[in-house]
This record gives sequence, structure tokens and C-alpha cells, in this order.
Amino acid sequence: MAQSVRDVMTTDPASVSSDASAAEAATLMRDQDTGAIVVEDGGNLRGLVTDRDIVVRAVAEGRNPLDVKVADICSGDLVTLTPDQSVTEAVRLMREKAIRRIPVVSEGTTIGIVSIGDLAMERDEDSALADISAASPNQ
Repeated sequence: MAQSVRDVMTTDPASVSSDASAAEAATLMRDQDTGAIVVEDGGNLRGLVTDRDIVVRAVAEGRNPLDVKVADICSGDLVTLTPDQSVTEAVRLMREKAIRRIPVVSEGTTIGIVSIGDLAMERDEDSALADISAASPNQ
């Protein structure tokens, strides 16, 4: 049987409200040691904000991260997976859409994120990306 997304995803992803500031999201990323946070609007998946989004869409534009709302800088047109979809399907979508992370949704609730690092650790544990993904967090 093909391995499912449930087997490789990171569970219980960090999340922020769409009206949270980029600075709040950055602080949560630091505290949770993650590079991506789910953005929710009333409990519904609104988008995904990454550390790169904060840098490129806020800081590099000269915008104050305390004033920028994550709703204004997050990726909103998301591809999602269900926990029962195959890892092969996750890999195909990442390649096809040129994305690094995909939220995993069950019954309207975001229950995880599958990342290119998760897949690397599962599919090629001897790869450089797997080593980096498995390493202890930078402090």
C-alpha cells in the first residue's frame, strides 16, 4: 500500500489569525522553530505565511512588520491535501506547482503541513535536504 500524507506530515501546525501582524507571525515562527504558519480567518484556512513572505513582501519593501497584516502578505491560493492522499501525490503536486509546503486538511480543519523536507527525510534519508531537515534547530 502506498504511504499516505498522514505518515509524513508535521502535525498540529502553528497558526495565526489573518489580522495578526507580520511581527507576531515572525515571533511565533521563532518560538515554534518553523518557517511557515497557517493563516486562519474564523477557523477557516485563509493562507500560509512563510519567513520568506515576511522578508520579501514586508521588510524588503520597507514596510514595518508591526503594521503589516499577514493577510496582506500570505499565499492565499493554496493547494491542499487530505491525510489519506499518497505521498506520491504530494510529491507530484510540489513539482507541478513549484511549492515547498502543502497544508493537510481534514473536515475543513488544517491538521498538518507536509513539506519538501518531510518528504526528503522519508524518501531519501541520506540526502543533504534530509540531513538539514532532521538537524536540531538554530538558536
